[in-house]
Amino acid sequence: MKVNKFISYTAIIGILIALGFAYSLYRKAFTPNTNFTQASVYVHIPTDATQAQIQDSLKKYVENYESLESLFSKLGQAGTIAPGRYLIENGDNNYRIVRHLRYNVPVRLTFNNQETLEKLLQRIASQVEPEIADLYQTFTEPEFLKEMGMTKSSVLAMCMPNTYEVYWNTTPLKIRNILQKEYVRFWNAERQEKAKALGLTPVQVSSLAAIVQKETAKVDERPKVAGAYLNRLKRDMLLQADPTVVYSKKALTNDFDQIIKRVYLKDLALDHPFNTYRYKGIPEGLIAMPDESSIDAVLNAEKHDYVYFCASVERLGYHEFASTLEEHAKNREKYTKWLNEQHIE
Repeated sequence: MKVNKFISYTAIIGILIALGFAYSLYRKAFTPNTNFTQASVYVHIPTDATQAQIQDSLKKYVENYESLESLFSKLGQAGTIAPGRYLIENGDNNYRIVRHLRYNVPVRLTFNNQETLEKLLQRIASQVEPEIADLYQTFTEPEFLKEMGMTKSSVLAMCMPNTYEVYWNTTPLKIRNILQKEYVRFWNAERQEKAKALGLTPVQVSSLAAIVQKETAKVDERPKVAGAYLNRLKRDMLLQADPTVVYSKKALTNDFDQIIKRVYLKDLALDHPFNTYRYKGIPEGLIAMPDESSIDAVLNAEKHDYVYFCASVERLGYHEFASTLEEHAKNREKYTKWLNEQHIE
């Protein structure tokens, strides 16, 4: 009888211990374990991260890291978090955190309007793991530039402004390949044929498109502006594009953050290869990243006799076009007077 009672007590104790263990495991798995106030955060696990680095990345956002690590061990997943970007939501318990750490969340890589390759790569590096130096080396690799028929100053043409889905820990080469693929897709046979009809290469079209885009923010006016520039090229005239003067001034002062609202007569003499007041033809490189609408504006430029244009006073944001120097002089005088009245320097 006593033996049976002992066995019963032992069984009960065993059950209680098992229940206690199960409850402890339940608490570790399903009790909220975050310590941030935002709705959600991204945890970044670097490539080749050590266990200590993984812990440091997680400890910033986890209330009780030991309980999370304990659950990892019980699930046989200790130290198995792959490099990447992981989403954790406020109030997540350890079980949900473990589930989130299995899914590397892609980055929606976006960029536009960058004026130099360095600025573009800085923008890209702010969104992914690779550093600017590694990206620059990959994008300016001599064999790659030769294959693309580009130079360091024109490779910006390959980078089409868009939104690309990449993993945070992707390599510079994969990023370059994605942009190259989009560039090839954009420059289909039809667009290449149109460029050829203009006597221009795709890079030259992009270079001119960058000038057009800087010249006017009005998408509906870009084909007209492009037509005027193409007319100047046909007549063997200098392009004399003010945006190239602005770029030249920034490049010569090594300050692409400065805001230049007005181009003065003295600026037209700046000695920089992209200054189209001094050097004939389309610049070898790009003064900015043109978007698709600007490139298509050049490929489908409006046919007219205008070779001159000046910012309009009556229709701000647009331009007044002229076929003769006399007409242009009147438009320019009106605009200069308006600038002085507005005290725009």
